[in-house]
Amino acid sequence: MGFDERLADRVRKVLAEEVEASEKKMFGGLSFMVRGNMCCGIVGDDLVVRVGPDRYDEALTRRDTRPMDFTGKPLRGYVYVGSEGYRSTKALRDWVGRALEFNKTLSAK
Repeated sequence: MGFDERLADRVRKVLAEEVEASEKKMFGGLSFMVRGNMCCGIVGDDLVVRVGPDRYDEALTRRDTRPMDFTGKPLRGYVYVGSEGYRSTKALRDWVGRALEFNKTLSAK
């Protein structure tokens, strides 16, 4: 499937302002790993955001989101954000910030 390289560059820039991240090919796209855990990623032109189970339902009320259903079954705690939902730098920073917020609750691997 691949991923949007331009979006990847934008996410790299936002993450670099906050943390050290690594990259891993995953879900047919690209995942950004923080502290050894998947934080966010890109599949096609969708941003994948790991918001965690407690913020999942709220995230789905936001514009241009839908459940991440890579396996045919929604993965609770992960959402896809369509391109309109991360178009501005402010919106992208908000979504990456949500992912980083959840990432802080996880044990480092």
